Amino acid sequence: MTLRLTEAEQDALKACADAEGISMQEAARRAVREFVSRREHRDRVGHAARRVLDAHADALRRLGE
Repeated sequence: MTLRLTEAEQDALKACADAEGISMQEAARRAVREFVSRREHRDRVGHAARRVLDAHADALRRLGE
């Protein structure tokens, strides 16, 4: 895989990596892991919310009246 960044993105990545004392590659890998983790968390929360809404739809409808 090749990651193409704009000059500004590359400069920002380098600055962040330097501040953390890691390589740009490691900084990019961490960013990808965090992105994936956030999406997985959002999906789990959404699934749980749908289950709660489905399980308590009648009560929620009555509360809204």
